Amino acid sequence: MKKLFIYSLLASFFFITQVNAKENLFVQAKSKYDNKKLEDSKFLFQRNIVFNPKDAKSYLYLAKIYNSEKNEIEEIKNLKTALLLEPDNEEAVYMLIDIELKKSNFSEVKKLTENFKIICSTLCEKTKTINKRLKNIEAKDELKQ
Repeated sequence: MKKLFIYSLLASFFFITQVNAKENLFVQAKSKYDNKKLEDSKFLFQRNIVFNPKDAKSYLYLAKIYNSEKNEIEEIKNLKTALLLEPDNEEAVYMLIDIELKKSNFSEVKKLTENFKIICSTLCEKTKTINKRLKNIEAKDELKQ
């Protein structure tokens, strides 16, 4: 009986340690990101995803890092994963809109913007900027024709 108690105590300690380590990885990664240590933060966000594969915030921050590295393929992949896990992540939607605007992909921008208008809570003022950029691109296209 004593051994069973000790084993369950050790298992509980191990479980609590693992939970704290998982939560701590995101905090460490975010801290490195905030201090502009992008390579270190990228490694920690990736490691956090190994332990927490459904952590949309880690994918979002990886997308931001890939954006700064000008790695659009990885940026898009991480944004789409973040949105798959958290469809109402307005920052991820906005970042995708920005990418699609640069590509002049109007149909995708309009689709994403409609979704953005529904889910926005803190970035709603960005809708005006999106519409203005979209009109500027359309005007430039008309001048070319």
